Amino acid sequence: MNRRDEFLKTQKILHLTTIGSSKTPHIVPVWYMYSLKKIYIGTNTKTQKAKNVMKNNKVAFCVDVGVKSPIYGVMGQGNANIILENIRVTQIAKKILARYFKSMQDKSAIELLDNTNCIIEIIPEKLSVWSY
Repeated sequence: MNRRDEFLKTQKILHLTTIGSSKTPHIVPVWYMYSLKKIYIGTNTKTQKAKNVMKNNKVAFCVDVGVKSPIYGVMGQGNANIILENIRVTQIAKKILARYFKSMQDKSAIELLDNTNCIIEIIPEKLSVWSY
């Protein structure tokens, strides 16, 4: 696995940019999972990011670390899809949450899983890496 993919698999926060109906960018930090060259974000269809993706599937994202050496980051653009199939949403959401909680029995993990009714799936088309 190359350094970029390893980095995306191990980091915890992705900044997701979607475009609102007034063509205004909306940026939000999210928990995510990188798997099979795609990015998955659990959310709810009531969130602004999900509403934006439903209207305009073009997205941008950034994952980065470091204010002193080593500084490393990946940013990209791509197309997003909304996954709504309940079984698939639950399967992916559990995998995402497992990255952040020691146990899926954690009260917050249960609450987040219960509130997740869709997955934003991002297929990156353009990736840029920086390292200093």
